[in-house]
Amino acid sequence: MDPVENPFAPGAGAPPPQLAGRESILHKAEIALKRLQLGRSEKSFLLVGLRGVGKTILLNKMDGIVQASGNRSIFIEAHENKDLINILIPHLRRILFDFDRSGATSRKVKQAFRVLKSFLASVKVRYEDFEFSLDIDPEKGVADSGDLEIDLPLLLEAIGEAAQDRKTAVSLVIDELQYLSEIELSALIMAIHRMSQKQLPVLMIGAGLPQLTGLVGRSKSYAERLFDFPQIGPLEKEDAFLALQEPVRALDAKFDEDATEEIFSQTRGYPYFLQEWGYQSWNLATSRTITLDIVQEATKESLKRLDEGFFRVRFDRLTPKEKKYLQTLASFGGGNHRSGDIADKLGVKTQSVAPVRNNLIKKGMIYSPAHGDTEFTVPLFDEFMKRVMPR
Repeated sequence: MDPVENPFAPGAGAPPPQLAGRESILHKAEIALKRLQLGRSEKSFLLVGLRGVGKTILLNKMDGIVQASGNRSIFIEAHENKDLINILIPHLRRILFDFDRSGATSRKVKQAFRVLKSFLASVKVRYEDFEFSLDIDPEKGVADSGDLEIDLPLLLEAIGEAAQDRKTAVSLVIDELQYLSEIELSALIMAIHRMSQKQLPVLMIGAGLPQLTGLVGRSKSYAERLFDFPQIGPLEKEDAFLALQEPVRALDAKFDEDATEEIFSQTRGYPYFLQEWGYQSWNLATSRTITLDIVQEATKESLKRLDEGFFRVRFDRLTPKEKKYLQTLASFGGGNHRSGDIADKLGVKTQSVAPVRNNLIKKGMIYSPAHGDTEFTVPLFDEFMKRVMPR
């Protein structure tokens, strides 16, 4: 069929033509925002799941809900090689200027600017191409200690009070939270805790890999009461079929039932892979009905493209020792496996391979679903490792 008409979108963060199976989490976001607008307390929430389940797509959808409601949002992506403050500050500054323009002169907004000026001076934030300068006196003694765990909560409190004064709310939407340093994560949790205590209209909506739950819990014991942790996994069969059939039905085409069964079997219901198989199947089809034989051909094309892109870019970041570790993990098959068993198969002691395992966790390649267990964060990566590094 015509590739120009192809409805599927297999890209990082690209919204699918049919967002199936995620209605409940989006409804939760709408409720949280409405409660915040009414001045009622609401838990922030952190989406947790493997690569390819659509966490970023959901964050973008929620960001759209925030903006459609007339509230302010800050959407950022944490980076393993960049400080949180360097990413966050330009957006906080933008929000304050937005508040300043949106009505009569506000004492709370002006105070928030002064606190921001104090904070900038204390952390000495510098940017690649410019430094922020604010033509205003700092608020001495507030958010200027140089201790992020003290200063960030005070800064966000000032911004929350400014938002409250403007009768609006602010949502911090943060992707890839697992890349934050221990001190950054702790400071952010403390800041959200302060917002909750003071009932200020600031909500955090975040997302990260499965290790995020443990990182947050270890950082602050009260985090489990401060956040909800919706688990974002593969789609159920009914939703996966919907994600495949609805986009093509809108273009007067269809998948045969055995074709959708085959795609579900190959992709295990992971949204990113559903889009990839749907995309290749559409391009290979010669009629408006996509059959099993077309899907089987699409599997070859999909795996080739994944091996050259989605999987390869992650593989190429690894050291030889890390690749060997993942090769050994893959040899056990899918699911989680004991770290000791991996070490035994490598012929080394568990303690000696621990630094390699820790680096792979930091790089977001594996996680520990339970103490001593290890599992890939990227679905189907075990099969890729067998293809690229056959034993």
